Amino acid sequence: MQTVEILTLVSSAAAILTAVFSARSVMRRPTGSQKMVEIGDAIKKGADAFLRRQYTTVAIFVFLVFLLFLITPAFGFKASLAYLCGALSSMAAGYLGMQIAVRSNTRTAHASLSGLGEALKIAFRGGLVMGMLVVGLGMLSLLGLALGFGWLDDPQRLLPLCFGASSVAVFARVGGGIYTKTADVGADLVGKVEKGIPEDDPRNPAVIADNVGDNVGDVAGMGSDLFESYLAAIVAAMVVGFTQGGRNYVLFPVGVAAVGIISCILASFLVRVRGGKDPSYVLNFASMASMLFTFLGTFVLVWLFFGSEFRLLACIVCGLVSGLAVGLASDYFTNRLHKPAQHVAKSASSGAAVNILSGYAMGLLSLFVPVLVISVSVVASYVMKGMYGICLAGVGMLSVTGMVVSADAYGPVADNAGGILEQSGAGEKVRETTDALDSVGNTMKAISKGFAIGSAALTAIALFSSYAGVANLTSIDLLDPKVVAGALVGGAVISLFSALVILAVSRNAFRMVEEVRRQFREIRGLMEGKAKPDYGRCVDIATRGALKELILPSVLVILSPVIVAFVGGSLAVSGMLLGAILVGLVFALQMANSGAVWDNAKKYIELGNLGGKGTSTHQAAVVGDTVGDPLKDAAGPSLNIAIKLMSIVAILVAQAGVV
Repeated sequence: MQTVEILTLVSSAAAILTAVFSARSVMRRPTGSQKMVEIGDAIKKGADAFLRRQYTTVAIFVFLVFLLFLITPAFGFKASLAYLCGALSSMAAGYLGMQIAVRSNTRTAHASLSGLGEALKIAFRGGLVMGMLVVGLGMLSLLGLALGFGWLDDPQRLLPLCFGASSVAVFARVGGGIYTKTADVGADLVGKVEKGIPEDDPRNPAVIADNVGDNVGDVAGMGSDLFESYLAAIVAAMVVGFTQGGRNYVLFPVGVAAVGIISCILASFLVRVRGGKDPSYVLNFASMASMLFTFLGTFVLVWLFFGSEFRLLACIVCGLVSGLAVGLASDYFTNRLHKPAQHVAKSASSGAAVNILSGYAMGLLSLFVPVLVISVSVVASYVMKGMYGICLAGVGMLSVTGMVVSADAYGPVADNAGGILEQSGAGEKVRETTDALDSVGNTMKAISKGFAIGSAALTAIALFSSYAGVANLTSIDLLDPKVVAGALVGGAVISLFSALVILAVSRNAFRMVEEVRRQFREIRGLMEGKAKPDYGRCVDIATRGALKELILPSVLVILSPVIVAFVGGSLAVSGMLLGAILVGLVFALQMANSGAVWDNAKKYIELGNLGGKGTSTHQAAVVGDTVGDPLKDAAGPSLNIAIKLMSIVAILVAQAGVV
């Protein structure tokens, strides 16, 4: 199947070229007024400072693991090089994507003066750079190692590549989430609730830190997250495919991913606002188009290389349908245009407590359909092609990663653009444009988080199958006490991980709130707009706190499979992975969707509904949004990395002969 290898290389190059041309297109746009440029530069400097310090911390960990691979007889130099390649590729995708995102925000703000269509185009192209870099660099690193080292006939040796990407992803997602929600909570509680000033008012000392957080959490963090998911799903399918069908079955998931890249590039040209349509419909249409193109391309791929073996295509369809179902469910339960978000907004008229209860319940309600669809997809895929079918479903869902990441990264660009306009003194009419873009961005983030979590579940199940093969487990007895104990421990680790992340946000947000209060109290003329706040102090608090707090939860998910392997053996580890997948999927979906519906309920009120800004209803909704912030942007999305990282570590431990 040399054709597949050529297709993959061409698609990888096309993705990187698309990223380059999109970046050039964005950079050619005017940056706006001098005030806009000054604010944009402050956001860029803050984001650069955080990523530089975070990557320094990550580099120490990566170097130590690199040495561990190097001296472990079961791995050696090639495995250590694969690990390093995965880590560096993930860091490069996150860093380069964020560099364009922070340069897109001022240009989107300026374009908002001309209308919604132009602003959407620039914001999406800024996000498209991140999306294309994730899939382009991911496929290039995977195929380069597979061909360079001859690993297509031994795809298990690609697992260190996934571990390298996972190492960066967990630190980036947890650290970025803690940073962004530290700033967001501090800015909202003091600025909106206590002082009654707008979200992005330049008098708020935490406003720049809040804007920085959008980029380091939802661009660099999300990019590293789905980069790792993308690689892990493909490698898991290659590993299982080799045991079931040989070389052709190893290359098929790679070919599907290549088709998906081309499909996302084609679908990106459909992102245009015409006839006053809501931007969410435009982005959803492009996402669905990328799925349709992937289906058609995969049909051709199967027909050319497998003849009438259309069960392979059916497995890919299961993944695509699952991704669509998760996305539509998240959209329905979080979009301000639909009844759930409007219901949560109305509940705020009875106070913050009722608003919080309504949003929490909507989150619980929203996970039923996605979990049901994923379950059906798992069973249907298994019936058609066994564990390889489940792996293909994961690849199918993640084949449109380029479009999903692009739509997600668009959100922070739009959010920053609104903040820049607010701080530069733009009129209320212009803010209506960016508020509409921002609300859609929140929904797209909820959809992409649901997508990432759903794909994590399928990928983790595929990795679970790989673990069973490496550990020589032909079956797992659910009545075995070691398996049951392992499942309970796995669920408990997920719960502990979530608690550590939320507590980290809480502790750091406390520091931020106290600092913002201090500045309002001690800087004369700040509230009157006659003096400037110390933005740098708030940026420093968010940075230091995030880097300090990310270590414990990250190390927890890396070490827990190792400890369980030593104490309970392979059966206990299998139970642990099963418990982590089940609890992690439910926790992650609930937290992501509850947080998003609280956020969009607040946005619905701020657009002038139910009394609008400054009312008691609005204040109650702000409190609900503040509760949801660490759930949807820190703990929830970090869980999908946690369940996959635990699986990858378990496989590597088994390969090393520990179990």
